[in-house]
Amino acid sequence: MELLLEIWREVCRHPALDESLARIAALLSAHLPPGEVLVRRLDPERSLVETVAIANLAGPEHSEPARTECSAGQIHSLLAWCRAGRVRRATLGDRDALLALLASPATEGSIIAGPLSLEDRPLGALLVTAQPGQLDGRHEALIQSLREPVSVALTNDSRLREGARQREVLDADKRWLLLRLDREEIADAVIGADGGLRDVMERVDQIAATDTPVLLYGERGTGREVIARAIHGRSRRATGPVVRVNCAALTPALAEAELFGQERGAQTGGGVARKGWFERADGGTLFLDEASALPEGAQESIVRILTDGSFERIGGSRSVTVDLRIMAATHQDLAELVEQGEFREDLWQRLGVSTIRLPALRERLTDIPALAAHFAWRAGKRLTGMPLSPSLGDIDALVAYPWPGNIPELAAVVERAAILGDGRSLDVAAALGQKSPVRSERGQARRLQTERVVERATQLADSFASAEVLPLDAAMAKHIESALEISHGQIEGSDGAAALLGINPHTLRARMRKLGVEWVRFREEGGAGMKGAS
Repeated sequence: MELLLEIWREVCRHPALDESLARIAALLSAHLPPGEVLVRRLDPERSLVETVAIANLAGPEHSEPARTECSAGQIHSLLAWCRAGRVRRATLGDRDALLALLASPATEGSIIAGPLSLEDRPLGALLVTAQPGQLDGRHEALIQSLREPVSVALTNDSRLREGARQREVLDADKRWLLLRLDREEIADAVIGADGGLRDVMERVDQIAATDTPVLLYGERGTGREVIARAIHGRSRRATGPVVRVNCAALTPALAEAELFGQERGAQTGGGVARKGWFERADGGTLFLDEASALPEGAQESIVRILTDGSFERIGGSRSVTVDLRIMAATHQDLAELVEQGEFREDLWQRLGVSTIRLPALRERLTDIPALAAHFAWRAGKRLTGMPLSPSLGDIDALVAYPWPGNIPELAAVVERAAILGDGRSLDVAAALGQKSPVRSERGQARRLQTERVVERATQLADSFASAEVLPLDAAMAKHIESALEISHGQIEGSDGAAALLGINPHTLRARMRKLGVEWVRFREEGGAGMKGAS
């Protein structure tokens, strides 16, 4: 009884199976002859049995881990044996087919095999080996008593490995996203936050302080995922995961298993329980991209989760509770889909507690210079190691283009322009398929404003190439000063610094006071243009 209690303690102390089995073997060394203790995991989905932990019983060096491929009939026999719960003992030459399957090819002498299962779920086998004739009925009884604690240890180890695998998947997703967005951190500033996305970002700040579901409306390529991550990064869940699900890729047959997971044996009668996207997002945010494509059955299940925060895995009866925030995005009018009977009204109402509409790129033309400068800098660095910047003519052409593909299309055009310019300049006209640069038809006032914004964007691109990294406040102050220099100290009006920076004049004055920027110095240097300075 004391031995079993000590073994339970070791199982609780060490979630990794190789550590707990080493401790268990040390305790068993006084009760078993020299040999090995092995734990073999049964994986019906991959039709194999694999050794996951080995420990010595004061004997020679243990054998190498083995993996045994099984036929469908062999898997069926192993599952039935695990459920029956009968310990088996044999010596070399007397083993039946099942023991021969469980024992590694290098195993010699006597062997005892104890089936491992938990809550009627077959897990694998606990094996003890020794020299011929050294294992008897007493040892069988001992192995029988070890079945439950070792089953728990194997389950803990499986969960530990699954958690590590999920972290690797999420880390890989994050690395891919950063590469796709050309960012070093998810929380990098959103281009246009003080321009065409100013209203959106104000809404982001409001919503981030709450924990309600969010519905993002916008065409593809308008930055829906960027905004979802901006909300997450400003919320109390910022340290948790952001799990993106492409709902358009979910088939009706597999949608619920992907979203909610499945219990062990739900499809094959064995294997390891698998978490769905909802459990993977626990403590963070689940982002349902293209939510309008959700299959009907999945819509109903999500309504229940939004109601009580719990669900059941496929093939399970235990309620799983998660703490997460749901954000959804779509380019379709959900109200219209509801009227057509293609989307559940109750799900639409629950998802739409907080809504944000993202403007298309053609609706935020003032952001094109900064976006183009960013993409040009990136393309130049990638092609030649030297940053590029768009000219006034380039910006004219880009502003005049309708951008049906939104931001990804702009990025692709600038990248193509850099390639056509041999990495030394941008050939935007050729990248857009035009024979000559497009001339702006918005008049000299618009052209002058665009020229100033281009100059500001170019300065921004040049600062990216500098080896010196300024503190954020210093960089912001320098940026405001450059706008004041262009406007000769003027803050308000169409030619003022606030218009150049794309922010409210009152906001600009507040930031200037905070950063210690004095407009009067630029008025004196310019000698004119005092309108709106005070």
